[in-house]
Amino acid sequence: MLYTYKISKIHSVYDGDTVTVDIDLGLNVVICKEKVRLYGIDTPELRGVAPEIKAKGIVARDWLHDQLDGADEVLVRTHKDKTGKYGRLLGELFADGVNLNETLVELGMAVEI
Repeated sequence: MLYTYKISKIHSVYDGDTVTVDIDLGLNVVICKEKVRLYGIDTPELRGVAPEIKAKGIVARDWLHDQLDGADEVLVRTHKDKTGKYGRLLGELFADGVNLNETLVELGMAVEI
């Protein structure tokens, strides 16, 4: 089941597919500092990889940060990871109505998984 929530604060963009945010659930309920893994995509890693891979990861991270930072409204459509190793919250991010997961793939900064 999918749910869409407003992001009330962006704490950090770890890499091109992981962010830490506050999620406004409504009725004055906010989940603070929730890690969200972008659903269905994978971007280059930043740690423990060759310099050319890390450079691509930095480009993806910085692009995602810029999109989120410049948006008037950021939403997350959540997917629950019931089988994943870490049980993380999975989501699609939307900045002013643009699906950032899809855009990362379209721009060649991420691959679908």
